[in-house]
Order: sequence, then structure tokens, then C-alpha cells
Amino acid sequence: MKVLGINGSARKDGNATLLINRVFEELNKAGIETELIQLAGRTLGGCRACFACGGRGNCVRGDDGFAEIFEKIKQADGVLLGSPVYSANASANMQAFLERASVVADCNPGLIAHKVGAAVSVARRGGALHAVDTMNHFFLNHEMYVVGSTYWNMAYGQAPGDVKRDREGLENMTNLGRNMAYLMEALYAYVGR
Repeated sequence: MKVLGINGSARKDGNATLLINRVFEELNKAGIETELIQLAGRTLGGCRACFACGGRGNCVRGDDGFAEIFEKIKQADGVLLGSPVYSANASANMQAFLERASVVADCNPGLIAHKVGAAVSVARRGGALHAVDTMNHFFLNHEMYVVGSTYWNMAYGQAPGDVKRDREGLENMTNLGRNMAYLMEALYAYVGR
């Protein structure tokens, strides 16, 4: 089994990466392979509404790396999305990614159904819950199974490394990783992926 993590932060290896890696630690302990893709340094364009993705299973644009990332989602058993909050929601790159991925999935029903999804967010103060909801809506609207934890999947921090001081946030990420592994193992046992 494999989980693909996508970090929507403009900052490579920042707080969102720390949260994703905390979840990955638990997945790795359960024998689940993980891979992280960071959107930092990329500029993903929004959907052009050409609908050429219908029947093709991916976006036809090849100019910004979206198609390669989406191929990896199709191959993965689980998806972990992470985003910082810059303006009360997921980052612009994460929004663009979700918009295009949603249109591809909408135009190709069942393409990513029955995968396991989880979302994490980091904020200085507010907007993290809205960002998690935005990412979870992507999963829910495409027949994916959403994993939760003991509290909202978010932590607090602004400067790089700040989330390391949010003990409750980090404990929540650990539990999220355990819950994601549990659900994936249960699904694997049930359907024999």
C-alpha cells in the first residue's frame, strides 16, 4: 500500500511538511509506503474548463506538472493533503490543484473512488479548519474515505518549525497516521487490493 502526500505550501520543508511527515511516520511503522510531493517552486494553473480530460483520465495540459502528480494519485491507495493558511483557506497552489483534480475526477467517474484521504493544515491563528474542510470536500465529492483524528487535523505555527511547539497538534497528527493506517489495512483486508 502507498500514500501520496501533497504539500501545498509555498515554503519547501516548512511547517506543513513537518505535519505530513508526522503522519507518514505512523504509516511507515504500519508498513505503508509514502511519497511526498511539494508544490513549492511550482505554479499550478487553474482549470481551463476545456473538459478534454473526459475519457482520458487526466488533464491534457502538460505545462506545469499537474498531470504527473495526478497519475501518482491514481496509483496510490491513499492521499494526504497538507496546506498552510495564508488567507483563511488552503494555499493558492492547493486550490488550483484541487480544482483541476476535481474536474478530472468529475469527467471520469470512479477514477479515484475508494481511496483513503486525509487533510492537514497549519495556521498562525485562524482559517485552518476551513482549509481542512476545503481539502476534505475534494475527498468526499469523489467517493473517497476520509480519515479523522481526536481533534481537527491542524496545528499552529508561523515561522518554520513553530509547529514543533504545538504538542496537541503533533499528537493529533500521530493519531491521524494511526487511523489512516488502520482504515487502509481494514480496506485491504476486505477488498484485497
